[in-house]
Amino acid sequence: MKAIQLEQFGLAHLIAKEIPKPNPKRGEVLVRIKAVSLNYLDLIMANGTFNKNLVFPYTPASDGSGLVEAIGEEVTRWKVGDRVAVQYVQNWTKGKIDRESNLIRVGWQSPGVMAEYVCLPEHGLVKAPENLSFEETATLPVAALTAWHALINQANLQLGQTVLVQGTGGVSLFALQIAKAAGARVIATTSNNEKAERLKALGADAVINYNEHPQWQEKVLALTGGEGVDITLDIAGTKTIAQSLLSVKENGFVGTTGFISGADLPLNIHEHKINMSFLRIQGLAVGSAESFTALNRAIEINDIHPVIDRVYELDQVQEAYKRIENGDMVGKIVITI
Repeated sequence: MKAIQLEQFGLAHLIAKEIPKPNPKRGEVLVRIKAVSLNYLDLIMANGTFNKNLVFPYTPASDGSGLVEAIGEEVTRWKVGDRVAVQYVQNWTKGKIDRESNLIRVGWQSPGVMAEYVCLPEHGLVKAPENLSFEETATLPVAALTAWHALINQANLQLGQTVLVQGTGGVSLFALQIAKAAGARVIATTSNNEKAERLKALGADAVINYNEHPQWQEKVLALTGGEGVDITLDIAGTKTIAQSLLSVKENGFVGTTGFISGADLPLNIHEHKINMSFLRIQGLAVGSAESFTALNRAIEINDIHPVIDRVYELDQVQEAYKRIENGDMVGKIVITI
């Protein structure tokens, strides 16, 4: 079968190879992968800035969708032909995550899904939304589930609240769509007016160009009568976290969902009003299979469709990664298998 494998660090070393097709063992499901999507994590895994102990050859990608091709002994949840999505944290089935559940992440501690076929435990899959294509479904496992877990499970988003999202990447756009479906007001930040128009078309109630307004948290306060928003999802880390904290109201929620500008957090408990405003800072990364199933029900009920920036073929994998590296996308990058 065909697979993309990384022979050594560097995007030039993402190579299409023929490797043996796996066979499902007891409790496993063989999935014919139809599409994968890329996350920032995939880029930093491939270029060696995230996990320098990666074992080669390495099959990348955490997000995938496909069809059940075969099932192993004792599998009861799935049948041949079922449309499925991959659960990124394989053993996180429900509730809060614990140390044991957090040990196996697809495309990190276990091989990724950028191959024609993969074998996964039956609890490591969820039913794909009926209203989405394979390409759309492939965008859900990391970005959409992170946005859902952040807003619904952790921030406890309520009707009429105001949410701030940053940029036009996957997590932010899914958060925008989920928040609007839940009856929230959404303020978005972005780098240029063209992207601002895209955000407005997706339902953003207000958009702030942070190049025109470097102290964008002041604009957020102006848009909220001086109070701030209820929830801010911070996707950049070092360069945005201080302003994110200043953008929320008393008892506000700031979820950290990424670190594209760096992982160091330059915080001052007093200056950034962490204590006196009773702020909550929550680290966030995906969610359980139970939450994924709830997300997919919401996607079906509200007919939410992911925003896809571009779709690439398997032989264009390096080009797809470079699109992520350039950071100019609006939505998700998808590769068909």
